[in-house]
Amino acid sequence: MNDDILDFQIESHTDAIIKVIGVGGGGGNAVNHMFQEGIHDVSFALCNTDHQALMESPVPMKIQLGESTTGGLGAGNKPEVARRAAEESVEMIEDLLNDGTRMAFITAGMGGGTGTGAAPVVARVAKDMGILTVGIVTIPFMFEGPRKIVQAVKGVEEIAKNVDALLVINND
Repeated sequence: MNDDILDFQIESHTDAIIKVIGVGGGGGNAVNHMFQEGIHDVSFALCNTDHQALMESPVPMKIQLGESTTGGLGAGNKPEVARRAAEESVEMIEDLLNDGTRMAFITAGMGGGTGTGAAPVVARVAKDMGILTVGIVTIPFMFEGPRKIVQAVKGVEEIAKNVDALLVINND
């Protein structure tokens, strides 16, 4: 029997290389829940056009998207406004991800404004930085109406172009 013990000097705590980013109201709700559950070894962040929603969240890492585009008042269920807001904030998104993040989960609800319009931009930035990018999105209930469903499908198609893998959860 060998009495020599190898010491691999593995750090007991390393910075999280996995980041979960909630975009918009639906994504923000999901990330807030995970954060409050105390999930370890990942970091959490929020991106939203709604200043009030960001301020009410306990998640410390936050980006207000498109401050000059939306004035912090949200995207008004208009994905094109949210997309412009996210494009305005690309440098802040890059800074958020430029901390050793190697894998990003982008979560959002499709069918509204910010999640639908901004999540594809956040995903594109992550993927362009060489980060393994996974989208996890929900699509609305049928009773929410055809307009919202069509808007959600367009959002899913857009984020699909900007992720390495996509999980679509149907609320029905």
